[in-house]
Amino acid sequence: MCAGVESELPGACPHCGMPLQCAGDGGDAEEARELRDLSWRLALAALLAAPVMTLGMLGGHAMADGGAAWPRWAAGALTTLAVFVAGWPLLARAARSWITLRLNMFTLIGLGVAAAYGFSAFALLLPGLFPAALRGAAHQPPVYWDAASMIVALVLLGQVLEARARRRTGDAIRALMELAPQRARRLLADGGVEEVPLAEVRVGDRLQVRPGDRVPVDGAVVSGVSAVNEAMLTGEPLPVNKGADDKLTGGTLNGDGALAMRAERVGAETVLAQIVALVSQAQRSRAPLQSLVDRVAAIFAPATIIVAALAFAAWMHWGQEPRLARALVSAVSVLLVACPCALGLAAPMSVMVGVGRGARRGILFRDAAALQSLAEVTLVALDKTGTVTRGRPRLLRVMAGAGANEAEVLQTAAALELSSAHSLAAAIVTGARELGLAIPPARDFVSEAGGGLRGRVGGRAAVVGHGRFMKRHGVAPPDNALRATVERMEAQGASVVWVAADGRVLGALAVADTIKPDARAAVQELRALGVEVTLLTGDHSAAARIVAGAVGIARIEAGLDPRAKAERIAALRAEGARVAMVGDGINDAAALAGADASLAMGAGADVAKQTAGIVLVGNDLRAVPAAIRLSRAVRRNIRQNLLWAFGYNLLGLPLAAGALVPLTGWQLSPMLAAAAMSVSSVAVVANALRLRAAKIG
Repeated sequence: MCAGVESELPGACPHCGMPLQCAGDGGDAEEARELRDLSWRLALAALLAAPVMTLGMLGGHAMADGGAAWPRWAAGALTTLAVFVAGWPLLARAARSWITLRLNMFTLIGLGVAAAYGFSAFALLLPGLFPAALRGAAHQPPVYWDAASMIVALVLLGQVLEARARRRTGDAIRALMELAPQRARRLLADGGVEEVPLAEVRVGDRLQVRPGDRVPVDGAVVSGVSAVNEAMLTGEPLPVNKGADDKLTGGTLNGDGALAMRAERVGAETVLAQIVALVSQAQRSRAPLQSLVDRVAAIFAPATIIVAALAFAAWMHWGQEPRLARALVSAVSVLLVACPCALGLAAPMSVMVGVGRGARRGILFRDAAALQSLAEVTLVALDKTGTVTRGRPRLLRVMAGAGANEAEVLQTAAALELSSAHSLAAAIVTGARELGLAIPPARDFVSEAGGGLRGRVGGRAAVVGHGRFMKRHGVAPPDNALRATVERMEAQGASVVWVAADGRVLGALAVADTIKPDARAAVQELRALGVEVTLLTGDHSAAARIVAGAVGIARIEAGLDPRAKAERIAALRAEGARVAMVGDGINDAAALAGADASLAMGAGADVAKQTAGIVLVGNDLRAVPAAIRLSRAVRRNIRQNLLWAFGYNLLGLPLAAGALVPLTGWQLSPMLAAAAMSVSSVAVVANALRLRAAKIG
């Protein structure tokens, strides 16, 4: 909202007239109430405007030239309901803009409605005061009920669409908060366990985290070992082994081991709560386009009133009789010409068509601000896992030791991994199946928390796991060529699993994420658009350098947690860059919310998609440069529409005021002014529709 505007009660902003957003609890209920109120008003306005427009089109002579009286009275009655019942909030905001002397778009809307309705009511009730030149065959002046009713309906339609977009901004906050469990298991001094609400957990409490549970708060491991999935923090799919004194973060998912932890940060101090706060703060911002239109309206509204007043005064002083009627007609014509229908449609129509064009390409824009901001981007920050890479580990290489072959190594590992829920297991089993290898059965299977697997395969005691796990079971990885190969694979960012049978190392398996085939082309297209590219990741620097080199990214920053990512985005913006963040995980939510433009991969976490202004449905990285092209095309289209809308007003205002009367004797009548207003709106719509054929790649 506008800076410095706060209120204890819901309502409209006294500066711009837009609804205030709830900054605390209860916002969802208030937004739902507002949407219901606007929706029934829109339905009523549309139902009333339809017959009024029908009477205007089918009974044109009756409405314009007098004819039968009943169509004029019927249209007047319907318009009265549309204006004063359905459109009452619009009139109230327009009135408030006058009271506070903060003129905005609602000021112009109110003037247009008042001019059309007031003139029509005057013509219907007191037709004899109008000059004969303005009367039709039945000696009745024209009425403009259709203009008044349609202005109300169109403005309410825009308000409903904006209310729906605003309500969706709370989805990301709710999804983030659902990551934290509602209750925690607190360990008692006597060895017992009590389950308490999360709000009752205090710093220093000892908590139990069972296998499969989410960690309740931030803290450190006291006892136990397990593998914890920290994808919400790092974006990496591989669980991290945790033991005594290792740090835990609230909301992360515990694996198959039981942990006892000590609470160190609770409530608003946890990493998850801080991510929620960052997202919330970034979301409570105002679309720059609306601010621009309001600034224009703040100048245009008083200018229109001054022109109408000058026209009225000039006709009263120098005009021919009947002066009052001619002065009134001139002033009303000015106000009708200045009604901001074309100005109000200039951006929304371009956005509407642009959003539809993007949807056909698999690019979903959440709102107009997202579409507008992407056009100004000068730097794109890419997350690594799930964005540049596939986000799913794959078997890269099978390395056999002395006296073993690759098939034996892979079959032994796959036999144990087939019963494991570890994220590496699927990659190993899939790799064996892709090579057509038969996976033998495993017996006496045991999965040890935070370490590896053991069991019997083909009558031999088999062990699969990392180096420390192998040593605990009396198997020492050899110091030979195999070990050197393993170290090279690890240096390239791969995760290595050792395989042994009967106390002898058979070999090792290298598993890693793979780069998307379209990533390099996407980076090249971004550079062709004049956009710089950087890689931001929570992974270690070695893996980041390998991925960045493969796709042609020179600038990388690795080892970033969610807060560090958000801070880096803020720093880039402070340096003057217009930053777009592209990510797919929970760990990217704060960075997405803090960027000038945010894009989430369609296969990513729900929180990322709810936080981002743009969702790439097909998970195609080349959709990023396509989205930028589309956004820039929409920006050009909006500027063209605004140029037309302002040009129409700059030409129409003097004509309506009677500037040509001294030279030609001709003046733009209210009827022609209303028609010109409609033509300008049609021109804006037609120009916006050209975006449907825009080539974006």
